[in-house]
Amino acid sequence: MNHTSRNRIPIRCALLVTPLAIGAVACGGSGTDPLADKPYDAAEQIAFSGGPKGRAADPDEPLEVTAKGGDSRITDVTATDATGRYLRGELTPDGKRWRSTAPLAAGAHYTLRVSTENADGRPGRKTIGFNTAPADRLLRVRFGPDSGTYGVGQPITAELSVPVKGRAARATVERALRVHSQPVVEGAWHWVNDRTLHYRPRAYWPARATVTARSNLEGIKVADGLHGGPARPLTLHTGARIEAVTDASAHQMVVKRDGKTIRTIPVTTGKPGFATRNGVKVVLAKESFVRMRGTSIGIAEGSADSYDLPVHWATRVTWSGEYVHAAPWSSGSHGAANVSHGCTGMSSANAQWFFDLVRPGDLVAVVGSGGSTMTPFDNGFGDWNLSWDAWRKGSALSAGVREGSGPADAARLRPAV
Repeated sequence: MNHTSRNRIPIRCALLVTPLAIGAVACGGSGTDPLADKPYDAAEQIAFSGGPKGRAADPDEPLEVTAKGGDSRITDVTATDATGRYLRGELTPDGKRWRSTAPLAAGAHYTLRVSTENADGRPGRKTIGFNTAPADRLLRVRFGPDSGTYGVGQPITAELSVPVKGRAARATVERALRVHSQPVVEGAWHWVNDRTLHYRPRAYWPARATVTARSNLEGIKVADGLHGGPARPLTLHTGARIEAVTDASAHQMVVKRDGKTIRTIPVTTGKPGFATRNGVKVVLAKESFVRMRGTSIGIAEGSADSYDLPVHWATRVTWSGEYVHAAPWSSGSHGAANVSHGCTGMSSANAQWFFDLVRPGDLVAVVGSGGSTMTPFDNGFGDWNLSWDAWRKGSALSAGVREGSGPADAARLRPAV
């Protein structure tokens, strides 16, 4: 019987009718159907490129399985690593060769299952276990912030241990960094620079949500000689939606919880030459006491604008020293005039109330100031000052991705009042 004319031998059944029993069925087969046989060991019919026994396979090389001899062919191949991830591949139409079409994971154990059939149509099976060599370099990911409860404006950050350049490599990283929230919201990664990504939703996180971030990058090839390493997952929760909006022209701050106004506070903001930044900021930290000096922001000691003050109930919103804090020395200007060096000042009682209310990740916005707009990345979390379209252009999975963007290191300066 040749390969192209394989016929299945029909099974003959007879309906036996006797005076005592009607409908009893007896079936018999010829016993020569090749599919009825137990699969044979196909070890002698296949070869694969996993390396000699005891030697690890090169994860940078494709995996190949070939049929040996002219009388057999491969019918199916599956390769999975220890985590259950399948390795994609293609089988040639003649069944003579299967080749992987995706990179193997480095430092992983794979189970290869190969199905074959011989010239008579008999099925063969072979299961092979092999290991891949460890990566030359590992790309490690550290998610931020630390686990805990945050405001609805808190971005997720991913710090990479080595720079990643080029759209293809960045896309590989992005696909492996998974963020999920409950309730579910739309979100995306944005490359701040070659080693830093931020993730935010299209709008703010829902209040009282659970957000998880994890990496599926371990073992995955990112670039030649660079594979993903292990990463600790992150889980954080959001609290109530706290928003504080300061209108610098009206000299007041409106504080809302879950959309409802809970307090309106008379404030003073930056005077001409020191105007407070407009835009959305995110609470970075809370400091119950800070020593604020004008020299820390370039004001010469002894000049008319020089200061050296003990400050209480200071809520930080930029790394360069912008706070919401108690300013009892300017109480006459609260609600009436802007006299600060860029911070938002208020009474001690209001500052302590605000300090106790907010947490990192809560939203603090300024409108109506003569200052510039808060920058997105180099002075805190100004992520929300980018439109959604502009945000998505910073993704390697978007057509507008930037490649090789420069660093955006935060300017960690001392406070201004």
